[in-house]
Amino acid sequence: MCGRFTLHHSTEDIAERFLVEQTTLELAPRYNIAPSQQVPAVVQQKGRSLQQFKWGLVPSWAKDPAIGNRLINARGESVADKPAFRQALRRRRCLVPASGYYEWKRHGSGKVPHFIHRPDGALLALAGIWEEWQTPDGAPLRTVALITTEPNPFAATIHTRMPAILDRRAEAAWLDPSGTSARDVVPLLKPFAGDLAAHPVSAAVNRVSEDGPSGIEPVELPPADAAPVEPAHQLDLV
Repeated sequence: MCGRFTLHHSTEDIAERFLVEQTTLELAPRYNIAPSQQVPAVVQQKGRSLQQFKWGLVPSWAKDPAIGNRLINARGESVADKPAFRQALRRRRCLVPASGYYEWKRHGSGKVPHFIHRPDGALLALAGIWEEWQTPDGAPLRTVALITTEPNPFAATIHTRMPAILDRRAEAAWLDPSGTSARDVVPLLKPFAGDLAAHPVSAAVNRVSEDGPSGIEPVELPPADAAPVEPAHQLDLV
C-alpha cells in the first residue's frame, strides 16, 4: 500500500511538469502527507487543472463519509471490479504529484521507514481516482484514492506493493476523459519501469505531526532488535 508521501517541489515546477493550465493553489513543501489530509491532484476536463482533494475516497453513493478512512488505496488488479472504485475509474481519473513516498521495510523484529524517490529528484506521477460526495448541508466533499500495483524488482526489496507510477505516455492516456473503458486504462497500472532510489529515514515519520525536511534525510539502520514498528495506517479495500 501507499500510506505516506512527500511533495516538496514548488507549485510552479508541478504546473510546468504536468502541463497544468489553471491553478489557484500555492502549495507549501510537505514531507509527511498522510491519509485524511488535503492533497493536490491534476485533473483534465476542458483543460488540465491542479485541484485539492481529501485523501480517502468517499463514493457518491456512500451514506457516511467515514468510509473514506478505509479507501486510501485501490488495488490496480481489482479497481475495475470494486463498487467503490469502478465509476471513478471510468470517469474521474487524476494524477497525484509526489516528490517521493515512504514504505516500511522489515528489519529484525520491526520495520524501518524508507524514502523512495527518483535518483534525479524528478516528480512522480501517481495514478489516482477521485469522487465528489454531497454533505448534508449540500457542500461538495472531493476525495481521492491512490492506485497500487505489484512492485518492480527494486521496490520489491522493500515492500510487496508500490503506488502505480505512470510514465509520460501513460499519464496522457490516464487523464484522457474520452478513455472511459476499464479495458483501456487498467493496463496502464503496472510496475514502474523507471529508476528509483531509496534510503532509511528517521522513525519520526511515523508521527503525522513530523512534517519537516529532516524526514527525508538518510539515517543509519538501527540495531535489528531496536527497529521501530510500522505506523497504523488506515486500510485499503482489497
